[in-house]
Amino acid sequence: MADTLSIATWNINSVRLREDLVARLMAEQQPDILCLQECKSPVDKIPLEQFQALGYHHIVARGQKGYNGVAILSKRPITDAGEKDFATMGHARHVAARLENGVTIHNCYVPAGGDIPDRAQNEKFGQKLDFLTDMRDYFRSEKPERAILVGDLNIAPREDDVWDHKKLLKIVSHTPIEVEHFNQVMEAGDWADVTRNDLPQGKLYSWWSYRAADWDTADKGRRLDHIWASRDIAAAAHGSHILRETRGWTQPSDHVPVFATFDL
Repeated sequence: MADTLSIATWNINSVRLREDLVARLMAEQQPDILCLQECKSPVDKIPLEQFQALGYHHIVARGQKGYNGVAILSKRPITDAGEKDFATMGHARHVAARLENGVTIHNCYVPAGGDIPDRAQNEKFGQKLDFLTDMRDYFRSEKPERAILVGDLNIAPREDDVWDHKKLLKIVSHTPIEVEHFNQVMEAGDWADVTRNDLPQGKLYSWWSYRAADWDTADKGRRLDHIWASRDIAAAAHGSHILRETRGWTQPSDHVPVFATFDL
């Protein structure tokens, strides 16, 4: 009998500020595993009591004060499978956990890359490209098996992953060089894009800027948050969806959760 695993990924933009939103998502959606990015908290300051009361008794995380931070919250037992310091920035941007069935979950937070898509003028953009190059090299040498990679990868790769392809070609997150680096990471690990395998047609977004006066009506979104699966378990994935409504919750994150289910 297949073991059904539901997983969600969400850039929460401060887990302490939005503890109640995380708890609401857990209560209403009940994914087996919730991966958070941009927790902006040391691990020992993540507010676990409410999450544990909702059944999320297991956590594997990396954190730092005020910035970055990745956490894997799980209803099922998980063990710490380490982290990689891609681009050697010393940032808490990757952590992995292993389930009892041998599946590894990678939770990643790729640097946003600043505003100017030129590494000569903008160090942050260079760091983003280096981060992706290191991810590519790692997955090329350590081929993923029975693995799921999720997170805010800060790139919208397809034309229909942004509200206006032509207008965004020179905007960080959708530039050709970023998309090329993104695709190289996918190819290196032979990763499958679970979300788009399930939802191949039409525009899909997981992020809307805080700067938009009416984000819902303007709908100038981008799909920056992703769920990938290694090729050996990609066919087991289904039921992908993006929970757009959370962008309208009180004091929301500018990202919304992305979900998928696996019959393993």
